[in-house]
Amino acid sequence: MNSAEKQLAILLEFGKVINKTKSLDDVLESMANFARDILQADRCSIFIYDKNKDELWSKVAHEVHPIRITAKRGLAGYAALSKETQIVVDAYNDYRFNREVDKATGYLTHTILSVPLLDNQENTIGVFQALNKKQGIFTNVDAELLLLISNYAASAIENAILYDKLRDTQTKIINKLASAAEFKDQETSKHTKRVGLYSALLAEKYGLSQEDIAKIELAAPMHDAGKIGIADKILLKPDKLSKNEFEMMKTHTQLGHDLLFDEENEYLKAAALIALEHHEKWDGTGYPHGKRGEEISIFGRIVAIADVFDALISVRPYKEPWSFEKAHTLLNENSGTHFDPALIALFNENIEKIRTIYQELKD
Repeated sequence: MNSAEKQLAILLEFGKVINKTKSLDDVLESMANFARDILQADRCSIFIYDKNKDELWSKVAHEVHPIRITAKRGLAGYAALSKETQIVVDAYNDYRFNREVDKATGYLTHTILSVPLLDNQENTIGVFQALNKKQGIFTNVDAELLLLISNYAASAIENAILYDKLRDTQTKIINKLASAAEFKDQETSKHTKRVGLYSALLAEKYGLSQEDIAKIELAAPMHDAGKIGIADKILLKPDKLSKNEFEMMKTHTQLGHDLLFDEENEYLKAAALIALEHHEKWDGTGYPHGKRGEEISIFGRIVAIADVFDALISVRPYKEPWSFEKAHTLLNENSGTHFDPALIALFNENIEKIRTIYQELKD
């Protein structure tokens, strides 16, 4: 197989891997690996450009810990600011080369190929760089090949940046909804934060995906969002609720679901499900629908434990806080009736981590 055939084979294999890979970090790692192989370079790096600080930080870098460098010096900086490909045949005799990076990393650079990563508006979002061609020097053909791979990288990075901005906006909105419910119910953000952290811990120990762990940590604090629709005379009553008042209070689960549900937003869908199910019980005696066992979603079963536990150890208009130990005992007494016994077992196994969360975020 000649050189051109090898490069084509690598590109075809590259396409197959990229199509199967979902994580941005994995995609960029694959791109760096393929670029290194197809260019016959010693190593490759993918830098993200921080416009506000005028710096580049290494998102992917073979055999080097993540570094942050100024964009005002060095080949990567030249590529980022000029938006042009940079080729160096003798690094230490080239004015563009920044020797400080070699000093910091302990690496000896000879040849360099740097291409800018541009978004759809031709703004620089990063740099793809290859170092030390194994035979000879980097050529214009190498530059074209790296540009081809860089187009994939730029698209992946741009989409990830947009997704992160969208997620941050969603998180702020969701947190404000949770805060609104806290204000109405005179709870504290520490309570809802603790519920989120307990829930995330149980989700992790149960073996849920990282995506679901992130969802439940963000969504769990909104379990009582529906209390916004409950009258203060019921919500803040210091005495035991009458039967009719309790029936009205129970509607906060459906109100929360209807308030939060959004078909197109996975976080709000999770929050709506939690709001609806966090008062369901393992034995079917809960509300609003009397679901039992695994008819209740894993999100609902987890948050039921986290919410009851933290509600018991928190001050409420109608009660004094319980001790940590007394609340823990109640969970175990209700394992298999109110709560999923498998989750209670996980709670028990991680009780010291639960205690740490409580102590660090104590009211």
